[in-house]
Amino acid sequence: MFKPYVIAMPMVLAALALSACSGGSNGNASRTAATSASGAGASTSSAKPGGTVKLAYVEWSSCTAATNVAKAVLEKQGYKVDAISVSGAAMYSAIANNDADATVCAWLPSTQANYYAKTKDRLENLGANMNGTKLGLVVPDYVNIDSIEQLKANADKFDNRIVGIDPGAGEMDLTQKAIKQYGLPLKLVSGSGATMTAALKSAIDNHKWIVVTGWTPHWMWARWKLKYLADPKDVYGGSENIDTLVRKGLKKDNPGAYAILNAFHWTAKDMQQVMAAAREPDSSPAKAARQWVSTHVAKVDSWTTAPASGASSMPAATSSAH
Repeated sequence: MFKPYVIAMPMVLAALALSACSGGSNGNASRTAATSASGAGASTSSAKPGGTVKLAYVEWSSCTAATNVAKAVLEKQGYKVDAISVSGAAMYSAIANNDADATVCAWLPSTQANYYAKTKDRLENLGANMNGTKLGLVVPDYVNIDSIEQLKANADKFDNRIVGIDPGAGEMDLTQKAIKQYGLPLKLVSGSGATMTAALKSAIDNHKWIVVTGWTPHWMWARWKLKYLADPKDVYGGSENIDTLVRKGLKKDNPGAYAILNAFHWTAKDMQQVMAAAREPDSSPAKAARQWVSTHVAKVDSWTTAPASGASSMPAATSSAH
C-alpha cells in the first residue's frame, strides 16, 4: 500500500467510466431516482429498494472480497450494483466528488491516512466494518531473522529488494518510510497483489529468502507458514480498521442502501473464508461472495434489517488518520 498518486479528476472519471467489474453494468449508467422513504430513520424493510449503487474498490484481495460480499447483499435486496475498480487515491476522490457511492475498503487510521486527510470533509465515514487488521513486512517462517532492523545486515540474502504491491497502496508509502528510518539498502519493487504472491510462492518453492509487503487478513496466511518482522520503530503502526466510506447525501438519496452499508460488519475470519473459496477451481471472487452470503443468513439479515439512522456500532477512524 507508496507515495500516493496525484490524479487529475479527468483520469478519475475515465477510470470510473471504463473499469466497472464484470459483475456490474456500464459505469456510465445514470443513477436511478432516489428511493422514497418515510424519513431519515427509515430501515431497509420500509425503504423501497431501487437504483444503482456504485462501489469503488482497489483490486487487493481483501478489498475485492469485501466489495463482492457487499455487492451480493445489495443485489439480493433489489439494488443494481456497479463495482468500479480504481487506484487507492481515486477510490477516495471518487466518493468525495460523488462519482461513486461508497467503498468498504478504507484502511484507517494509518495506512490510507494521506488519502483520507485530503477528502474527509467531503465524504461520510460510517466507521469500521472490520477491526484488528494488520500490515507490515512479511517473510517465510524459515527465514531466521525476526526484525526489520535485521534486514540491513542481510540485504544480499533478499536480493537487495522488498517485493511490494501497486504503487498507489498506502502500505507502499509506509514501506518507503521504513526503508529510510531503518536505513535499509533494499529497493522497494512495485507490482500488484498477484505479482507479490507469485514471487512469494516461487521463493518458498525454492526455499529462498524473500521479504514482501503483507497484511492480515489475506489468504496467503492459510497457504504458507509466514511471519511479520518486528517493527520497533512502529513505522507501520498498530492494529488497523477497515472502514466504510460513503458519499455525502447517500442517506437522503437512498436510505435503504445506506442502512445496509452502515450495518455491514464482519470479521477477518469471515473475509478469509471468502478469499479462500475464491481460489478454488471453477470459482471467482463474485461466486465465492454469493456462496458466503447464502450460508451466513443470520449475519446478513442483521445488515439488511438495520435502521438507516444512528451511527455504526463500530468506531470511526481516530484522529490520527486526519
